[in-house]
Amino acid sequence: MAKRDYYEVLGVSKNATEAELKKAYRQKAIQFHPDKNPGDKQSEENFKEAAEAYEVLSHKEKRARYDQYGHAGMGNNAGFGGGGMNMEDIFSHFGDIFEGAFGGGFGGFSGFGGGRSQGRRVNKGSNLRVKVKLTLEEIANGVEKKIKVNKYIDCKPCRGTGAKDGSGHTTCSTCRGTGQVTRVTNTILGQMQTSSVCPSCGGDGQTITHKCPECAGNGIVQGEEVISLNIPAGVQDGMQLSVSGKGNAAARGGINGDLIVLVEEIEHPLLKRDGRNLLYDHYISFPDVALGTSVEIPTIEGKVKIKIDAGTQAGKVLRLKGKGLPDINSYGRGDLLININVWTPKHLSKEEKAIMEKLSASTNFKPDPDRKDKGFFERMREYFQ
Repeated sequence: MAKRDYYEVLGVSKNATEAELKKAYRQKAIQFHPDKNPGDKQSEENFKEAAEAYEVLSHKEKRARYDQYGHAGMGNNAGFGGGGMNMEDIFSHFGDIFEGAFGGGFGGFSGFGGGRSQGRRVNKGSNLRVKVKLTLEEIANGVEKKIKVNKYIDCKPCRGTGAKDGSGHTTCSTCRGTGQVTRVTNTILGQMQTSSVCPSCGGDGQTITHKCPECAGNGIVQGEEVISLNIPAGVQDGMQLSVSGKGNAAARGGINGDLIVLVEEIEHPLLKRDGRNLLYDHYISFPDVALGTSVEIPTIEGKVKIKIDAGTQAGKVLRLKGKGLPDINSYGRGDLLININVWTPKHLSKEEKAIMEKLSASTNFKPDPDRKDKGFFERMREYFQ
């Protein structure tokens, strides 16, 4: 599913001030906060979506890039460090947004935050990694890929709760819902207090009255999911993209892990990639390069015809501007660089040999080291300046 417009997510206009953005995000964050919507997956996704929108729009450079190019211009730069949004990031970075909203400030959410470091544990699913192979044509235009992923998913009979027939949970009698037990021991330095995960509930703070027989009370089972990936134009081989919440499901209604997508570029049979430029070696016969000709050159969009002037020297680099690849983070495209190679036949017939011997006697066919034509390295240096 395509991402929604960030301004639409926060419900603000495109000329919203920083104060208006912060106010709008605070309202959305409180509306979809996990404490107000326990176990509601859609609210959790809305909570993350609002945080991602605010993280981009509250950043001056990211907002400017988004205003000009939309989601395609963000590449993998949305989210903290380009790694996507997760709940720990949100509460760590935007804690001030929640101050006073939950009667105790930011620490009011029991699963995260520095205010209550001993709150009950919130399960988090592990991340998954997949490799997606892309052609140069797909990289040039961006592409939507549907992939089937084997992963842990929520158990359908118990809806991920781990409880049979909606029997529910009870507060753990050992830790009284805190998820941790505290022990006090006497040492030569006096009494020392240590905390550890509750052995009865495993840190959840709750115990299941009757476990679901399908998942044995874990809330997750092995399954598969078809995931739609929107790959932006201009990605490079080895680049990693993160899809938030599409990793393994977490036990008993926790936070899903992320899906990490590794881009693998399929080698093109004719074109070579150099950053956002494309390189092509074209071979031409000696008569054609001496007389001049027109030839067809392959590009990402199809073949184009170009003119090769008479007397073009071997090693000359021709440029087709804008026929390369787009840059994932900025405006514009690279170029297609065509390296002219003169093909020398390995075997000559008797007639061809006689013609070549006659031509070699002509002063016009002798190399002139003092010619004014620029050399290969000089031309390349001039091009990249």
